[in-house]
Amino acid sequence: MRPWQLPLLLLLLAEPPAVRTAPPTCYSRMLGLSREISRDFQRLQATEPPEPCVTYLPRLYLDIHNYCVLAKLRDFVASPQCWHVAPVDALKEKVRKLYTIMNSFCRRDLVFLSDDCSALEYPIPATTVPPDPQG
Repeated sequence: MRPWQLPLLLLLLAEPPAVRTAPPTCYSRMLGLSREISRDFQRLQATEPPEPCVTYLPRLYLDIHNYCVLAKLRDFVASPQCWHVAPVDALKEKVRKLYTIMNSFCRRDLVFLSDDCSALEYPIPATTVPPDPQG
């Protein structure tokens, strides 16, 4: 092998450079975790046969831009229902994590746009089609 071939061979055998993505921001972490919690809560409610205590858990519709969400998260974690039920314990751990992230690590990155606590009681249906301005 000629001396100039060795670097070329090493270059060809080397792995392609790893794609580096930007690390998640506090905001993206809070948003992603709140969506994950909402999805897990809906799954928990839809489980068949349902765990009897799940019906007594506080509703968990999250909007990280609503100031009342902090109280909602605290209430959910503190609820005595479903102690020692593995899926609920896992969900409560995620809720606790989101509360800690919002209240401690990312406090300065979060902007609350409302403080309407009743808006967190029922989900807002997602619309995929904008309303007709003429109709």
